[in-house]
Amino acid sequence: MSRPAGNPPYAVELGAAKKAVSLAARLCQTVQQEIVQSDIQSKADKTPVTVADYGSQVLVSLVLNMEVTSGSFSMVAEEDSEDLRKDGADEILERITDLVNKTLAEDGSYNILLSKEAILSALDTGKSEGGPSGRHWVLDPIDGTKGFVRGGQYAIALALLDEGKVVLGVLGCPNLPLTSISNLSDSSSRDKTGALFSAAIGCGAEEQSLDGSPPQKISVCTIDNPVNASFFESYEGAHTMRDFTGSVAEKLGVQAPPIRIDSQAKYGAVARGDGAIYWRFPDEGYRETIWDHAAGSIVVTEAGGVVKDASGNDLDFSKGRFLDRDTGIIATNKQLMPSVLKSVQEAIKEKKQASSPL
Repeated sequence: MSRPAGNPPYAVELGAAKKAVSLAARLCQTVQQEIVQSDIQSKADKTPVTVADYGSQVLVSLVLNMEVTSGSFSMVAEEDSEDLRKDGADEILERITDLVNKTLAEDGSYNILLSKEAILSALDTGKSEGGPSGRHWVLDPIDGTKGFVRGGQYAIALALLDEGKVVLGVLGCPNLPLTSISNLSDSSSRDKTGALFSAAIGCGAEEQSLDGSPPQKISVCTIDNPVNASFFESYEGAHTMRDFTGSVAEKLGVQAPPIRIDSQAKYGAVARGDGAIYWRFPDEGYRETIWDHAAGSIVVTEAGGVVKDASGNDLDFSKGRFLDRDTGIIATNKQLMPSVLKSVQEAIKEKKQASSPL
């Protein structure tokens, strides 16, 4: 793809991604403020899926299609129209259509009015399988749905894969304070919230407010002694084996209690230095999807950090919709990663020994 001389690589795509995520965040904020029971559906896996989940995906798909006009469009995303095409879904589809059109009208950038069929079609642009060749957008329209429903942290997470590698990522975190969350109990409810993180390969990572303050460069913390480190982990117990992470923290000598929040907002918090480590060790058999980590991982690596699986390998986003990884995922700075990996591998070995029959 040709680009204007002097522009960094993926500048057009990054601009479009930031616009798409900001618009989707606006819709999500509207819904979270007025959640009513009928806005929550149950998917087969019992994850609550909201009107905002669908609306967010529609807006992202729409903005990317309008702003990035070269090449064919491919997106790997969490939602599709199947449930909304079933009998009895008309009311929820109408609510999504109204919300999307209202958000577009308030923004004013695009003079369009979407029909219900256009909403369904936009949702189905996310059915790509990804893979090692070509370009694929990767979207989680609301990462941390349970946090969203609970009024906690969530993120709109968008990344671009090019030939199997993540080349840009944007995280919209509407409820994340713009000041550090290193000590959540000290965080005033008056703190301004709404953070937008962005990163493009080779260009560093930035943070700005969702309402459009100038972006500031961010970097991971420089702590090199695990005793002084704090760590993030999932709010949902099913996403991390807490006995296991407790054992790892003990081996490292970490003194601080875990900071538990939902979503890829944890990647953003690590990228700007709020804490030193984010780790995720789900129960055995849990399959990680690429949209759960693509955007967050590049925000951390471009902020000077590293993201690895439990064996110390880079995450491989080229295998389709699921991540090919070993046991868990760790994001931290370059100084701490060797000792974190060592403690994780020791804890894994002990766990296997404890569970194997004599």
